[in-house]
Amino acid sequence: QVQLVESGGGLVQAGGSLRLSCAASGRSFSSYVMGWFRQAPGKDREFVATINRSGSNTYYADSVKGRFTISRDNAKNTVYLQMNSLKPEDTAVYYCTGRDSYSPQYDYWGQGTQVTVSS
Repeated sequence: QVQLVESGGGLVQAGGSLRLSCAASGRSFSSYVMGWFRQAPGKDREFVATINRSGSNTYYADSVKGRFTISRDNAKNTVYLQMNSLKPEDTAVYYCTGRDSYSPQYDYWGQGTQVTVSS
């Protein structure tokens, strides 16, 4: 079991940057695949990025590729999402998520943090 708490959201102008953090409780953080999803008003939750247990492999949605970077610090039980060149369409609630490596779905979710990009 792991509990996830996001921080770092806020209001930023288009073209700006934000860094989201997700702090995880528990002693097994390094055993979890971690990811970020987002949900805009009136839309379904969508995948943003994922990172493997060691941090050596990452994968991104096409909509954020080249602008967002996911990373993790297993010593600090934290996963990050660096967001650059933000666009108004990036406005959403961003959720940190994690799963056991053998699980087919994300089992653990944070409460979400709001990111608003003004034009």
